[in-house]
Amino acid sequence: MARSSPFDKLLMVQCLKQKGHVVAVTGDGTNDAPALKEADIGLSMGIQGTEVAKESSDIVILDDNFGSVATVLRWGRCVYNNIQKFIQFQLTVNVAALVVNFVAAVSSGDVPLTAVQLLWVNLIMDTLGALALATERPTRELMEKPPVGRTAPLITNIMWRNIAAQAAYQIAVLLTLQFRGESIFSVSTEVNRTLIFNAFVLCQVFNEFNARKLENKNVFEGIHRNKLFIGIIFITIVLQARLTWGQWGVCIGIGVISWPIGFIVKFIPVPERPIGSYLKLLRKKFVSKNGAI
Repeated sequence: MARSSPFDKLLMVQCLKQKGHVVAVTGDGTNDAPALKEADIGLSMGIQGTEVAKESSDIVILDDNFGSVATVLRWGRCVYNNIQKFIQFQLTVNVAALVVNFVAAVSSGDVPLTAVQLLWVNLIMDTLGALALATERPTRELMEKPPVGRTAPLITNIMWRNIAAQAAYQIAVLLTLQFRGESIFSVSTEVNRTLIFNAFVLCQVFNEFNARKLENKNVFEGIHRNKLFIGIIFITIVLQARLTWGQWGVCIGIGVISWPIGFIVKFIPVPERPIGSYLKLLRKKFVSKNGAI
């Protein structure tokens, strides 16, 4: 298509988009402007490219090196992957906190995690947690994956699997501490509440390591290159509540268990198609069998 007319290039882009493809176009001349503007991603050359081509494109390659497209692609995939990591991490926190407080409130009329504690959790997990996961640098494995489709869900089945496993573990542990913690550890109600809160936060701290790798079993790979991540984990632990060494050991032990859970659960296969597609398929079959509803 390099020497085709501007109309032919534009027609090709429009036809590919109508078929559902994500279209990228490169160009440097004025004649390339219509195709660059119509494409999902237009890439123009920063040195040899005309001003019209640059204004019509989404990305300008400053060094005119086509190899820079690979760099753009790698970082784009990295940003998308980091967003998925944070969503998985944040949903696990929210699901566990919501279910624990709801079950405790309905059964005993008392909630183990107060509003102030939840505010602190949201502060350290939304701000520091997002910063820690968003600073992950691109890896080679990102370029080995197939591209993400236009209609692909942001939260994949793999993420739902990881969220369900970690949230279920945290809910089970925290509810056990809520209803049996005082008798198990022979502590007062106030200390038991502090234990619950500390264990909950440490579960998130250790699960933050799991969130670094959505599919890979080795969650520590490349962690030494992210000094900010290590620093944030350290700060989060230092700012936690005061407890005895034995109580801290219990909370750390509860948090550490999330690592083997995260490792084992990644052996469980999940379907590639999103869950919503199966529901739509069942609905279509039901409607075709029973008529319009």
